[in-house]
Amino acid sequence: MRARVQLLSSNRLVVRGTEGLRIYRLLAQVEPEVYGSKLAYVLVEASASAQVRGLPERRLALLEEAVAVASSLSSANPFRAKMLSRALAAKRELEGRPAQGT
Repeated sequence: MRARVQLLSSNRLVVRGTEGLRIYRLLAQVEPEVYGSKLAYVLVEASASAQVRGLPERRLALLEEAVAVASSLSSANPFRAKMLSRALAAKRELEGRPAQGT
């Protein structure tokens, strides 16, 4: 309940940073189809943050979590493909592999 109140009081479409990670991780456990795409988005964003820039293992863990969350969304979820593609592209980039189709 507290996470929902914080989300509603933020007055933003997506809550970013560590606060967003905490909120969306919690809410995605309860309603994965509603909050999973936002969690994947914030995870990818967090993997590129200054806080983890020099920590490749931490960055990879965040991206693997993003891929897992996006993959678990229903194929009917309108954000699944976009979030999964974004997470996989960021993971490939971190691993030094070329993007698909290039």
